[in-house]
Amino acid sequence: MPANFSKSQIDRLGDRLRKGPLTETDLRLLDDYRRSFGEAYESVVQTIREQLSLEPTGRPAKSTGSIIEKLRRESIRLSQMQDIAGCRIVVSDVMEQEWIVDSLRAVFSRASVADRRQNPSYHYRAVHVIAQIAGKLIEIQVRSSLQHFWAEFSEKLSDVVDPSIKYGGGEEGIRRTLGNTSKLVADFEWAERQIVSLQKLRGNNNEELQQWRQQIVSIKEEIFALFSNAISWLQTKQGKT
Repeated sequence: MPANFSKSQIDRLGDRLRKGPLTETDLRLLDDYRRSFGEAYESVVQTIREQLSLEPTGRPAKSTGSIIEKLRRESIRLSQMQDIAGCRIVVSDVMEQEWIVDSLRAVFSRASVADRRQNPSYHYRAVHVIAQIAGKLIEIQVRSSLQHFWAEFSEKLSDVVDPSIKYGGGEEGIRRTLGNTSKLVADFEWAERQIVSLQKLRGNNNEELQQWRQQIVSIKEEIFALFSNAISWLQTKQGKT
């Protein structure tokens, strides 16, 4: 897309893509637009590597099909779409997650933050930091390891059972399972945070807190196993279809 393409022109393109029918001209314009995020994406990834010594994973541009699907699914303007390009950082727990989010806000001074832990989207929990580079919005997903396992579980269910699951659709039993497991992750991470806070007050040598910490680690391993087994089963089921 030309560098001088205005915001209103981008949004008009988005309106045409949302309403259809799709034309070759508009599809080419959309492809040019999504590719224009590449330089800003690489800048974000390089900054994270150099200043935070982290190795994010991600993609420089969402596919044209995914962009059109999102435009038709949500009432969002194309120029306001925050995840056309993005990367992901997975950390061990919520304490590290908060430290990384604060660090990203310091590195990317114009960044905004969407905390989806308190207000989850279809039970999805994470923190998204939206960096602005040369007028482009680049989404940085910061997930704890448990939040990441839940998201992988949800993605695999969507792949194997029903694509609408990712956006709140699917059978009631599946929606209930995703809601319950998401709450399980949230409750566990709340307890983990409380124990860490108590350790700071009482010291790491407190015997009772050490026992609690050991129990927390054991429970966390069980939750990991729950998600891992479920994902493995879904992968097996997917291979048979």
